[in-house]
Amino acid sequence: MSSRSLEKHYHINADQLGQQYKDHLSDYHSWDQKEHACEWLLFPDNIGPSLSIDETSPSNGVLYTVVTNKAAKGQKGAIVAMAKGTESGSIISVLKQIPEASRKRVTEVTLDMAASMHKIVKQCFPKASE
Repeated sequence: MSSRSLEKHYHINADQLGQQYKDHLSDYHSWDQKEHACEWLLFPDNIGPSLSIDETSPSNGVLYTVVTNKAAKGQKGAIVAMAKGTESGSIISVLKQIPEASRKRVTEVTLDMAASMHKIVKQCFPKASE
């Protein structure tokens, strides 16, 4: 539920509520990925044997590469990694932070025909079929 929807029902300031949540109720300020969150996010516990990799542009035309666990079907635990850009070298450096044993358990990766995506899969998930 968003703070905007609460604003309508409870006649509160949604911006102030959101800021109060971020500053006092959530663990945002102690979040271990806060320093690099604008560039990349990594959730290695979400990895599974079947992944998908693709690029997306959530806003302002900035491209991000997203790796998801297909078993989660877009729900909680789906995102394995999200990195700004599509350049294979930078995406590989993020994904290689996942323990090698976990990456070797990946048996399948769904991807498009982009050469950079093939390179990422080959280097990061050596036992996966495409």
